[in-house]
Amino acid sequence: MPVPRVAYFPDSFHEVNGVAHTSRNFEAYAMRGNLPFLCVRAGDRDQSVVQTGEVRSLELMRSRTSIRLEKDLEFDAIFWRHHDAIEWQLKLFKPDIIHVTGPSELGIFGAIFAWKMGLPLAASWHTNVHEYLAKRMRGLTGLLPAERIPGAERGIESATLAATANFYRLAKVLFAPNVELCAMLEKATGKPCHLMQRGVDTSLFTPAKRRRAPEDRNLTLGYVGRLSIEKNIALLVRVAEQLRAMQIEVRFLIVGQGGDEALLREQLPEAEFAGVLRGEALAEAYADMDIFLFPSHTDTFGNVVLEALASGVPAVVTPGGGPKYIVTNELTGFVEKDEDFAASVATLATDRDRLSRMRLAAREYALGCSWDAVFGRVYDAYQTVLNQ
Repeated sequence: MPVPRVAYFPDSFHEVNGVAHTSRNFEAYAMRGNLPFLCVRAGDRDQSVVQTGEVRSLELMRSRTSIRLEKDLEFDAIFWRHHDAIEWQLKLFKPDIIHVTGPSELGIFGAIFAWKMGLPLAASWHTNVHEYLAKRMRGLTGLLPAERIPGAERGIESATLAATANFYRLAKVLFAPNVELCAMLEKATGKPCHLMQRGVDTSLFTPAKRRRAPEDRNLTLGYVGRLSIEKNIALLVRVAEQLRAMQIEVRFLIVGQGGDEALLREQLPEAEFAGVLRGEALAEAYADMDIFLFPSHTDTFGNVVLEALASGVPAVVTPGGGPKYIVTNELTGFVEKDEDFAASVATLATDRDRLSRMRLAAREYALGCSWDAVFGRVYDAYQTVLNQ
């Protein structure tokens, strides 16, 4: 059967987050296979079209009136000025299916053009916006009496999830990075949901990038991600305090940026803050870690956890969100409640042979993950929809 012509509208592409990371790899997959693929995204080159074989991209600049949601995320209320440019490229490309990643300006455009052109819409869920918003609203909910705060947060989550589900009901097929989210989406929308997991570049992220001397016995705990409240980064400070009380010496290597960076620097004065890293510099940072801590309860997958495992670094993650599906408990790391993170670190700090075995198991697991397999299954789902 002919390969579907896919028009892809990602929420973000050039930024440092899971949606952007997946989107860049999706375009790279299409390039490797020379598949007909149009990526409509925000960028610095206004209404610029670039074509490589069957793959083309349309970049559209956001305006100065954009609302900044995070250091690398914006929403442009007057993005509608790009309507004609998008419509022209879609008419030239003649897609069979349009795929969006959420209710952003790009996602709204994708849904509208799918309706106008009579095309099936695919939508993938990448961010637990309902949980993120509830945590971001703590500045307001924190003003309530303590006994009312949990109920207020549940109300925000429920209302946000209902509103977001209304958008996803527009799609004919849905994608999510783990089975728990797929089940939630199917229940909320009544639409079929397929897995769209994440892959990892095991040639970039590898233990071979480790720069530390073999005799260096210091224990380095790492974190990579946004430094903001929804990532539960306050747990890093608690872990440091608990390990200090156990008289276990560690050092922290923290990669990323975010609104809570200044507070974290103040509370972890001896930590190394590397800022945002990419490519070889990021791979080297991972490889220099001994244990990766990922305290988030809201991530739908956790690209950084898989990158850590590929680098031979076992991870400690929470039972909330998607990372628990990546880590095999007590083999490639630990799936622990917040209060047990420090104990897991202590276990490996006092048993270096076990840490070495976990490092090998982590790398072995990551070698079985590939982007080609991930996106191959997405195209299989497209075919199912188009054959109906």
